[in-house]
Amino acid sequence: MTAALRSDTVSGVLLIGAALIALLWANSPLAGSYDAVRSFSFGPAGLHLDLSVQAWAADGLLAVFFFIVGNELKHELVHGELRDPRRAALPIVAAFGGVVVPALVFLAFTAGASGGAMNGWGIPMATDIAFALAVLAVVGRHLPAALRTFLLTLATVDDMCAVIVIAIAYTTGLSLGALAVAVLGLAVFGYLQNGRDRFVLRVRAAVPGWLLFGPPALAIWALMHASGVHATIAGVAMGLLMRTHRRAGETASPSHRAEEALRPLSSGIALPVFALMAAGISLSGATGFWTSAVTWGVLAGLVGGKILGILGASWLAARFTSAHLNPDLTWSDIAGIGALGGIGFTVSLLIAELSYTDAGRLTDAKGAILLASFLASLLAVLILSVRNRRLRRSPRPTDQPTTAAV
Repeated sequence: MTAALRSDTVSGVLLIGAALIALLWANSPLAGSYDAVRSFSFGPAGLHLDLSVQAWAADGLLAVFFFIVGNELKHELVHGELRDPRRAALPIVAAFGGVVVPALVFLAFTAGASGGAMNGWGIPMATDIAFALAVLAVVGRHLPAALRTFLLTLATVDDMCAVIVIAIAYTTGLSLGALAVAVLGLAVFGYLQNGRDRFVLRVRAAVPGWLLFGPPALAIWALMHASGVHATIAGVAMGLLMRTHRRAGETASPSHRAEEALRPLSSGIALPVFALMAAGISLSGATGFWTSAVTWGVLAGLVGGKILGILGASWLAARFTSAHLNPDLTWSDIAGIGALGGIGFTVSLLIAELSYTDAGRLTDAKGAILLASFLASLLAVLILSVRNRRLRRSPRPTDQPTTAAV
């Protein structure tokens, strides 16, 4: 069971299944019980952590997944695909294209609309890493491993851009003091991971890893949450600080041990529970859905704007700079990644909540996010399945399944 949960395919099936259950539950006669479960609050109020079940899932459990993402990116930066700056630059440039173009498309569709419709310009910026990786794992078992790395890098960068936008444009209660202490905590976390002086070596030898890094990790997460910045950023940051090299006396690096311990928790609990709490959106109030400028802005931004921004920025970077595409990949692969980029779920829903106080506009935005994510998934499946079938029939030695673990 534990080995199965390390597979992106199994994780993807659990995630998508939980999302479908949530959507059906929220639009069934039992919708009241769904809302009651999701809004139930618990936690230490003195630490500002008296949160709803939905918030614990989105800010707490999802941070575990983002830690895995950051840890995997660190491994790729040190040992893998992203060691070559010219290859690493391409998904980063593509991420910026996938942030800017969808926002501009949304603004074009909502220009002139009344009621603050343009406030949601940040909604189509983010890519939901968990869902995008899940779809890729299900459809692309024979696609090159470099494609997964490209998507992982791109989605992480554009989610970070979206979170920065939230902090600047949508957050009114940012606590710089809590943020500063969180950053200091990250510095200590990195020092304990990578320091070579005698004090650190003695501490690491005397204290078990889970005790040495677990409490600081929880404190960093709590401080990041208290600062007003999306707490999942703490998970990404700590993952990127993990040490990926073995040292004398170690059977495995801290990065590898953490991945082995946390990936089953992320795949089997964190992601499915998050999807169950986040995907249950009631569509009963979407009476003017198809005539809303917000609806069409979100749809066009996530489905069309993402493909145009990601594919266009990648091509321009490869054409006019030293950045280049991995030889195992084709431009049709990048088009498929652009389609996967249109799966805007977690952060898109968060920005929608922050953008609109009007219930009708909020329902339009949420419904459009769900529909756009479904259409983007379908389009990605159509694009990538063609290439997947071709590689399945004539596999190349360099091709590795996209389900490979770190």
